[in-house]
Amino acid sequence: MPGVDPTDARLLQALTESPRASVLALAQRLGISRNTVQARLAGLEARGVLGSFERRIDPAALGYPLTAFVSVQLVQRRLAEVADALERVPEVVEVLGLSGEADLLCQVVARDADDLYRIAGQLLATDGVERTTTSLVMRRLVRHRIAPLLERIEDPGPQRR
Repeated sequence: MPGVDPTDARLLQALTESPRASVLALAQRLGISRNTVQARLAGLEARGVLGSFERRIDPAALGYPLTAFVSVQLVQRRLAEVADALERVPEVVEVLGLSGEADLLCQVVARDADDLYRIAGQLLATDGVERTTTSLVMRRLVRHRIAPLLERIEDPGPQRR
């Protein structure tokens, strides 16, 4: 994926601050043409820089106030099967493949402690899963953010490596 240049970074930062801004409003704010904004947005989408709108939806607002991370150890040759099974569990919102002791890290949401117990049991009962460890999120200390990275691209200052 090609990088993001300073103009793309400014555009993404503007979208971060005003996600519902129109193309015209973005163009005026950034001092570039509407066509340039449209072309850059299309390019960012095509390159996979702009992700799903789903990330902005708070599961708590949908009735799932608990978040937990479940570390999964599995039978290696069953990775694809396990991933397919996890994808079918609605409360599993993300699954990451890891290096290290755990093979997968699943972010799950639940309605309450009993619901989390049910979900954790469902994950453990998945064919190919050998062991799970569940950690409940007590408080979110730093929310998902990209703005500091965009700011670094917009104004790189002294080169950082």
